[in-house]
Amino acid sequence: MAERGQGRAALLLAVTAFLWSTGGVAIKLAPLSPMAVTGGRSLLAALTLAALFRGRLDFRLTRPFVCAALGYAGLLVTNVAATKLTTAANAILLAYTAPVYVALFAPTVLKEPTRPADWAFVAATVGGMALFFLDKLSPQGLWGNVLAVGTGISYAVFTLAMRAGRDGSLVSAVIAGHLLTAAAGLPFLFAGPPRDAAAWLGLAYLGVVQQGLSLALYVWCIKRLRALTAICIMTLEPVLNPVFVALGCGELPGRFAVLGGIVVIGAVTLRAVFAGRRADA
Repeated sequence: MAERGQGRAALLLAVTAFLWSTGGVAIKLAPLSPMAVTGGRSLLAALTLAALFRGRLDFRLTRPFVCAALGYAGLLVTNVAATKLTTAANAILLAYTAPVYVALFAPTVLKEPTRPADWAFVAATVGGMALFFLDKLSPQGLWGNVLAVGTGISYAVFTLAMRAGRDGSLVSAVIAGHLLTAAAGLPFLFAGPPRDAAAWLGLAYLGVVQQGLSLALYVWCIKRLRALTAICIMTLEPVLNPVFVALGCGELPGRFAVLGGIVVIGAVTLRAVFAGRRADA
């Protein structure tokens, strides 16, 4: 039963990655500034999660709670700022160095050993991501690159803290992170609110579905999967993201991006197969 639960969690986490990956095209199509989108999205996501988990919230300031909330808020804010100051490719690639930090610190923080096969998976993932953006990397935007490294660190902190606090109210930490992000972004939304129904619908999708419902799935899955497994499955997000951008905005990835996507998807698939065999053994 435990193995079946882990398989279901892995599948639902892949669905979460799918929903997260639609954020790029939705944000590009929204006629709002990035911080305005971030503020409105986070407020709607917090309200959605509070409604879904009403009566089960616990905002006690434990160490995992505080670290998860700060990590998630840091992830959202630094990613938006990095995207403004450097190329989107640089921002995404540097953010997805997070599995490396998780592999380094999970044995100490969570007592979850990093196996040799995990390191091989991390190497394949990072290599695939490098190929994915090889034709779009640039040395420009130093501060944006620095902030993007902060996104990767924040993502790793969030994942480790969520796993460490899996016996508590994880969704409360996520809501707290969204409220912190909303506080930073709402002034931008008030300064330039949506002007038509389509923009409001796009913002509603980003807040209620792309963040709210997907994070409800994430909270359920992270209790059942190892931290490194979870963050590696989520590397599907930056692979699928440009596919939706290409379909919605006409921005086509280059051949290196296609090759990198094949490497990452192949690595995720192989890891899932080998993990299933270990569970059956």
